[in-house]
Amino acid sequence: MTKTTKIVLASLILALTATGLAQENNVVANDANINEGLIAIGKGLALGLAALGTGWAQSRIGSSLVGAAAEDSSKLGQLLLVFLLPETLVIFGFLALFLI
Repeated sequence: MTKTTKIVLASLILALTATGLAQENNVVANDANINEGLIAIGKGLALGLAALGTGWAQSRIGSSLVGAAAEDSSKLGQLLLVFLLPETLVIFGFLALFLI
């Protein structure tokens, strides 16, 4: 990840956080909708980062899986199970989306 990419990503996160924190001045302190924007950002990050982690893991595993399957195709079922294992990260992110 280059320095420019890190700067763009950090500024995007800060911009999204700023929009989540933006409130009207006449909001009552006990209003339940005060943190609605931050909750939406948290839900998006929970599912989005879980999906990114899964994609990154499966890309690395998938390339190894193709090489191993080319050498010995009898182990394809076991290798497929290892390939699908990171998909649980998305399931956990989806669960966190509903728990937030």
